Amino acid sequence: MTPDAPASGAARPDLTAPSLRRRMACWLYEGMLMFGVVFIAGYLFSALTQQRHALDNRHPLQAFLFVVFGIYFTWFWHKGQTLAQKTWNIRVVDAQGRPIGQWRALWRYVLSWLWLLPPLALSAVLGTSGGELTVLLMGWVLVYALLSRFHAQRQFLHDALAGTRLVHHAQAPAPKRSRKGLKA
Repeated sequence: MTPDAPASGAARPDLTAPSLRRRMACWLYEGMLMFGVVFIAGYLFSALTQQRHALDNRHPLQAFLFVVFGIYFTWFWHKGQTLAQKTWNIRVVDAQGRPIGQWRALWRYVLSWLWLLPPLALSAVLGTSGGELTVLLMGWVLVYALLSRFHAQRQFLHDALAGTRLVHHAQAPAPKRSRKGLKA
């Protein structure tokens, strides 16, 4: 194919979903990176509100973190991938393999709470303890992840609902530098 070939003749992007193991490893790595986001946002919130005790303004802090997470994920997904996704060579695209817009990224963020809201809601209804909530969360995350095995393109439920998909995205190799001018 020549450099000035029409775009219609371009190769179709690879829309293969990464393995579930890779996606879950990326998910766990993303969770670790979010500790830094929570730390900085929590520090900013406590400084702005003059918070003196960790449980003061708990619900406003949770709402603030929800908004901060939304900004973080919407921004990076709109750009194609978060740092964790870049590390694991995973990219977020629409159903046709094109980059997603900010509104679709925001919608994906809202729907991604399906990872956590069902066990949190059940825990609130049942009045479970911290240990029981942990078991509920881990069990639901396992079930939610395994449900992707039943989707035709192996996508998570929130991706199917948002019209997005996670795809393998190998980084282009860096060009080798010439060693001209160096004497042996």
